[in-house]
Amino acid sequence: MKEVAAVAGVSLSTVSRVVNHDPSVRGELRQKVARAVEILGYRQNFTASALRRADGISSSIGLIVEDIANPFFSAMQRGIENVARQRGVLTFTGSTDELPEREQQLVNDFGARGVDGLIVVPASGDHGYLLRDRDAGIALVFIDRPGRFIDADTVLSDNASGAYAGVSHLIAAGHHRIAFLGDRGTIYTASERLRGYRKALADHGIPEDPELIRHTARPAADAYPVTREFVLGSNAPTAVFSAQNLVTVEAVRALHDTGLQRRVAFVGFDDVAMADILDPGITVVVQDATGLGATAAELLFSRLEGFDGPFQEVVLTTSLIPRGSGEISPPAS
Repeated sequence: MKEVAAVAGVSLSTVSRVVNHDPSVRGELRQKVARAVEILGYRQNFTASALRRADGISSSIGLIVEDIANPFFSAMQRGIENVARQRGVLTFTGSTDELPEREQQLVNDFGARGVDGLIVVPASGDHGYLLRDRDAGIALVFIDRPGRFIDADTVLSDNASGAYAGVSHLIAAGHHRIAFLGDRGTIYTASERLRGYRKALADHGIPEDPELIRHTARPAADAYPVTREFVLGSNAPTAVFSAQNLVTVEAVRALHDTGLQRRVAFVGFDDVAMADILDPGITVVVQDATGLGATAAELLFSRLEGFDGPFQEVVLTTSLIPRGSGEISPPAS
């Protein structure tokens, strides 16, 4: 920084204010510093800055998700990054693979690297261990699912209402035998979507058949054979509601491989790639993954910027997109 100041012909404090995005620096001085930074190849060392600063701010946050390879969580991460980058903050991301011990290890790893805040998709059944990190000054927001045994800001989708809308859409098309294919039943989102499925059946006077409800331990691997078993069985459903995006991909693949994609109606929760160009297009219930991330980031930064009011739970709505598969009528009796 001293070299940058010398080349730019400004004080060291001016360089510091420019690289830390202080808006009070005049445009002319900012340009001089920018030219010197480019000439010298200067890169700010945030770790050193955090060590020197009394508040210990590292200008980084940690995001912990189930699996960053899942497009839903990738879109969520983008929403968080969009907000963080506006503040000059870097986002580190790790995947838990739905393992509580992996979640706690990531929390420890990010804490050891001095992140200012954490946004967590919970995998653990008890988040009391995070009290230590909160007491150390790390801000915390839960996203997609609520945490347990700790109060914190939380951002969710209205999963039950979304599932209710999807199943009601199938019922409106004339279906009474509707299969439910979901993620592991212990996961909050899966249980909420099952609750919406059950409520839709009950509100329309349709008895629930336990044989039509299946949870997949491995969505990407188990959904295909389970769907084939359903639709090729002796008492097959006339419609399928998929409660997770990876389940949807494999379920739709099974319908196409069996040649039943135009005979069995289908609605999925969460959009998937190329859902609108298949024949028929996949009718889906869409949640705003990017909006979830952006909302969670705004809550996190409000805490980092000093807000100490009551913890908030923000619930975002979902919407139904009809594309063809959910509008297939049941076969004649």
